[in-house]
Amino acid sequence: MAIKISPVDIEARKNLDIRPGDTVRVWQRIEEKGKIRLQAFEGLVLARKHGREAGGTFTVRRVSSGVGTERIFPLYSPMIDKVEIVKRSRVRRAKLYYIRDKAAREARRQLRRTRLMDPMAGRLDTAEAAKNVSEESKPVPEETAGVAAKNE
Repeated sequence: MAIKISPVDIEARKNLDIRPGDTVRVWQRIEEKGKIRLQAFEGLVLARKHGREAGGTFTVRRVSSGVGTERIFPLYSPMIDKVEIVKRSRVRRAKLYYIRDKAAREARRQLRRTRLMDPMAGRLDTAEAAKNVSEESKPVPEETAGVAAKNE
């Protein structure tokens, strides 16, 4: 008779072949108000640390709404329901931390591209705005300036 020390199927997790460069979907159990729901976190595996031993972890990075988010998951955590490998990529590094800088460079490049646009293009009534600016910059005739001064 085997003694069960964990609710996790340790053999299945041990044989789970997660490698850097894989795109994985991690289903995590979240307890709210006494109920348990599953929430998926899908992203790229950047690193795998401490092998298959009890303290083994893997780092997953995803970009959501332009914001990069990373989570470190313990391999044998009972809070992880299942791990699905969505896609495999061939990488030549054991740790893909350089992807953080690469994503930041890409974001900066995108911002640089958007700043080159015409500043007037964002306005709804550019013709009307240009007309208002030109009317304000016209010099006031002397006759009307004198009338305004007398009224004061």
